[in-house]
Amino acid sequence: MEALPLPLPLPLPSLAMVAVECSNVVISILFKAASLKGLSSYTFIALSFVLSTFVFNLLVFLRKTVFPPLKFPLISRLCLLAVTGYAGLMCAYKGIDLASPTLASAINNLTPAFTFVLAVSFRMEKVELRRSASQAKITGTITSISGALLMTFYKGPTVIPSSPWTSPSPSPSPSGLQLQRPLESSQSNWIIGGILLATAHLLYSCWYIIMAQKMKIYPEEIIVTCIYNLSVSLLAIPVSFIAQPQLSSWRLTDSISVAAVLYTGLFGFSFSSCAHTWGVRLKGPVFVAIFRPTSIVIAAVMSATFLGEALYLGSVIGAVIITGGLYAVLWGKAKEEKEMRDEEYGGLGTSSNAEVPLLQSYQ
Repeated sequence: MEALPLPLPLPLPSLAMVAVECSNVVISILFKAASLKGLSSYTFIALSFVLSTFVFNLLVFLRKTVFPPLKFPLISRLCLLAVTGYAGLMCAYKGIDLASPTLASAINNLTPAFTFVLAVSFRMEKVELRRSASQAKITGTITSISGALLMTFYKGPTVIPSSPWTSPSPSPSPSGLQLQRPLESSQSNWIIGGILLATAHLLYSCWYIIMAQKMKIYPEEIIVTCIYNLSVSLLAIPVSFIAQPQLSSWRLTDSISVAAVLYTGLFGFSFSSCAHTWGVRLKGPVFVAIFRPTSIVIAAVMSATFLGEALYLGSVIGAVIITGGLYAVLWGKAKEEKEMRDEEYGGLGTSSNAEVPLLQSYQ
């Protein structure tokens, strides 16, 4: 008799996704500071992906990994994945320029909804409204998005005042923006920017779906991420030269620009792309996307802790709501996995009606 898979000692996939969002917040803050010094998004993305490709090539070489044969279905999906990822980044940066910081933060938190709808459409997620697992996933997704929107649009009274040595400028958001600011663009730019931002996060959701399909064909995270980063680099470099043909635009003239590119290329993009690939293979695209709203909570906490920014009641209430929604989705995923095991093994072990420990993750 084959033994049931043992649970991991810690909710490792959940911790990895939270770590990715922490890293993304750091990347956003560094890029925001570097962009104020003149670093363009084209240069930033191209150089960062080149460094990330170097990191994964080194990992593949040190592991002496043998590439399994690459067939056409995989190659076509890799090309589509690279185009989708790069197009999403470009739409996001351009949308941020045209629209408001508030709108960009709000649309960023719709990624879980986009991903959930796409996953259900491609039959990657089961939705049976009579089952508590499906009810928990749907309710948790809506709750998490609602909490993120509350943090974006509602400020409220001050809970923790800012430190006296800090400036009264608003805290940075997960997208390198500023939270709790009014709309600051013209009506026409606001509409175009909103469309670009919605397109970007729809492309991010498509990226998760394509990655999930690809991992079923080729479940090798390191190799897949290496090829993906190489493909994006080969796409980003010529696009950057076309957009900004002056060689001076490729120079990193200040320390913050160098730090932003080095951190993002050597660690940020490398870690996030590999962790997302692993998370999609292990738990599915919705599991990865549902952690996106946590970045706004992480940004608020980091700003209050390390930058001495004020913490407002809206951020606290929104963080609690997001945590509750995330908890519900993870509970639903864990219960759904347990029910699938019970069906697969003919009800051996515990009953499907038994209580499922919250945040329990399975290999």
